[in-house]
Amino acid sequence: MKATLESKIPILPTHPAQKPPLEPLYRQVYRSLRQAILSGALPPQSKLPSSRELARTWGVARNTVLEALELLAAEGFLEMRPASGTYISATIKSEIQSKPQKVRPSPTPPLSEWAKRALEQKIEAKSSTPITIDFRMGNVPTSLFPAEEWAASLKVRSKDLRGLAGGYGQGLGPLETREALCEYLAKERGILATPDMVMLSSGSQGSLDMLARVFLEPGRSVVVEDPSYLGALQVFSASGAQVIPIPVDHEGLHIEHLVEKLVKGVPSSQIPALLYTTPSHHFPTGAVMSVQRRLELLEWAQNTGCWVIEDDYNSEFRFDGRPISALQALAPHLVIHLGTFSKSLAPALRAGYLVAPPELIETLSATRYLTDRQPPTLDSLALADFIRSGGFARHIKRARVQALERLSTLRAALTQHLPDWQIKSGGAGLHLYLELPPYLLEREVVARAYAAGIALEPLAKYAQRVPTNGVLLSFAHLEPAQIVQGIVGVAGALE
Repeated sequence: MKATLESKIPILPTHPAQKPPLEPLYRQVYRSLRQAILSGALPPQSKLPSSRELARTWGVARNTVLEALELLAAEGFLEMRPASGTYISATIKSEIQSKPQKVRPSPTPPLSEWAKRALEQKIEAKSSTPITIDFRMGNVPTSLFPAEEWAASLKVRSKDLRGLAGGYGQGLGPLETREALCEYLAKERGILATPDMVMLSSGSQGSLDMLARVFLEPGRSVVVEDPSYLGALQVFSASGAQVIPIPVDHEGLHIEHLVEKLVKGVPSSQIPALLYTTPSHHFPTGAVMSVQRRLELLEWAQNTGCWVIEDDYNSEFRFDGRPISALQALAPHLVIHLGTFSKSLAPALRAGYLVAPPELIETLSATRYLTDRQPPTLDSLALADFIRSGGFARHIKRARVQALERLSTLRAALTQHLPDWQIKSGGAGLHLYLELPPYLLEREVVARAYAAGIALEPLAKYAQRVPTNGVLLSFAHLEPAQIVQGIVGVAGALE
């Protein structure tokens, strides 16, 4: 019996393809024995050779074998009987060790309706075509990230985690971070807020997700600009709510279209729960909503009870004057203001914020408890120090200078090599919106540039119903020489 059983002791995997990388030796012993038990090679109640014999068979230390045997015993695969030896557990079901059965795929629980809708959203597939110059959106300049200052702040603040800061905190985020944000937003954006009106988030997308969970569901609706930020369109669509696109012109959201479509003859039960807008720098065209349109929008929101979501992305990057004041400053009781540090610092920080009336913040904080409870305390405290020390203001100043230099390079290259392309934005933000001449088609231009190794962003990607014939060029992450190379390459691809 002993010889027969020993012949069934598995051989340890030695080839890298046969074992997980960096797997400890005792785990290899454990996994090999476990598989032999589950496959039936080592039947229930059979006795294993001694640990010394197993160690000699495998050429490993006895302690390595003992670690594996103890783990298998703790999990119920083995029984260690004093003065008798180690046995395969009798509780292992015999049918598991029986003759091989046909392998059938495990049954998959049906997905929720939300998951189905989320998976239907357009996710850009990766292409095998090598890209030399990438002008697409989503590329962020991080070369100026203040790594030394940030690391120093983290080092200092990490000591706070030994006290109360190391435990569960408030769903809104640390008070001192919210206080620092209130001071900064009042100075730079004209925002009227107290700390109880501020909630820290993982960025604009995280804020949008929180709002969609609280306000949207099948049977409800949300208004968006057309074209609009794809991340907002996707999270709203995944909620099951009806997404209502309203056109944008050079003055921003077309309020007449909004009133005409959603007030005349529409029951109050069908009034949208949310309206999403980017008034200070429309995404993606760069249009700035006029004062008259802002007042008309707020009057409509007041009359309908619809919350206005103001996405203030890229507000720090204005090149022809001070940043436009936030919409929230005109009506703090009607507007939910979203901000992010993804463009100004780095997406990897996952740092953003949401400003809203205290009663709404209370609701968002309570519902947040069911998801991620709170923002990361250490990074939030470091952010507070970075803002209050003036480090963030100094960083933004440097980043603006760099971005303006690259914008100037892009404008000059376009004027020289693609003079028929009309620049429709450029006073702010980290991308340009270009309207193509009538003899060029958006899809064809993007395809030909891509074939030459240069990626452009088609405007149609962000449009719901409005016709488009333009492209977007994200520039701030590229060196000036790369920008020129890219524009020259596009011109050559279209010849």
